[in-house]
Amino acid sequence: MRYSALQILKQGLTGNRRWERAWRKPDPKPSYDIIIIGGGGHGLATAYYLAAVHGQSNVAVLERGYFGGGNVGRNTTIVRANYGLPGNSEFYSHSLKLWEGLEQELNFNVMHSQRGVINLFHSDGQRDAAARRGNAMINQGDDAILLDRGDCRQMLPYLDFDQTRFPIYGGLYHPRGGTARHDAVAWGFARGADQRGVDLIDNCEVTGIDIQNGHVTGVQTTRGAIRAKKIGIVVAGNSSRVAAMAGMRLPIESHVLQAFVTEGLKPVIDHVVTYGMGHFYISQSDKGGLVFGGDLDFYPSYASRGNLPMVEHVMEAGMTLMPMLGKARLLRSWGGIMDMSPDGSPIIDRTGIRGLYLNCGWCYGGFKAVPGSGNCFAHLMATDRPHDAAARYKLSRFETGFGLMDEEGTGAQHNLH
Repeated sequence: MRYSALQILKQGLTGNRRWERAWRKPDPKPSYDIIIIGGGGHGLATAYYLAAVHGQSNVAVLERGYFGGGNVGRNTTIVRANYGLPGNSEFYSHSLKLWEGLEQELNFNVMHSQRGVINLFHSDGQRDAAARRGNAMINQGDDAILLDRGDCRQMLPYLDFDQTRFPIYGGLYHPRGGTARHDAVAWGFARGADQRGVDLIDNCEVTGIDIQNGHVTGVQTTRGAIRAKKIGIVVAGNSSRVAAMAGMRLPIESHVLQAFVTEGLKPVIDHVVTYGMGHFYISQSDKGGLVFGGDLDFYPSYASRGNLPMVEHVMEAGMTLMPMLGKARLLRSWGGIMDMSPDGSPIIDRTGIRGLYLNCGWCYGGFKAVPGSGNCFAHLMATDRPHDAAARYKLSRFETGFGLMDEEGTGAQHNLH
């Protein structure tokens, strides 16, 4: 069934009883050409592009819970391409271009809203850094506008411009950035992959990876053994645990990142706004809730829950930047498990085991990378060659030290990226 305005009218007139299921619920087959471990945004996007671009339909996505129940449904929905370093700049530019045509390609409303991202700066040094980043973005072919204090006052009148400790000097404006509906992205890719013959198998936890003579042969799951010629690990914060099943130790730490949403309010915030001195970011959802977050909880964990001291820390930053937040009631909070790499940049690469591929280390950048990650990882798995946009995301850089991409300049400290 193709979604359209006519289809909505037709179904509405017939009581909405004839909508088809978005995707099938097949039982696992004994074997597949490719198995994707992980049914989040990146895993579903990989399966979709394997089928849509490379004609690989004998593919299964194995998810231990339900599709879209992990980080893709636990984030602040920001989409942007404002990275400055070579490697990251090309990749996120590639991903943003895919975002801009995603709804038409998937025939699914992912509610992509290019409302613009404004990164505030609060000192001369931060202004210089923003100018350098903006020039790098423009050289890459993306958009960037350096705003002064007056521009920010006009666009963001609700901020506290007179705070004495961290006055607002201006901001770097990325007009093509914005937000998208996180769960709709997962559903759209799931539906698109299923339509092209991919088997989406939920409630199927992988408990082991079978290897013979240095080559993967399949997986052990709670629903039985499944053979495969190639296997892709795309499990975000659980990357280290799944890779350990294949005898691998990854340069990854898993940390909790909390996010928050208020009660629904009248429209007040038109953009995505980030606070340069408090690691605080905020936007307003289509339902009116203010969605915001801040730092990691700063301790390794595999649990999707946070701690109260970080709640207080995020609220302090938000109140400093925009005191009006104090009048809003907090509706809920949640935690996602971030797979933090030493240089703050991801890994899309083959492993030392033939037929085993790795996609992890997305740190804060996981949601905005979903289309680009799936597209590049599918290219790697189908052709055994890295996609040009992800050519620098090699696992070996952590062994040799060559090609590290420390976007934030914080060094090899997972908890600071």
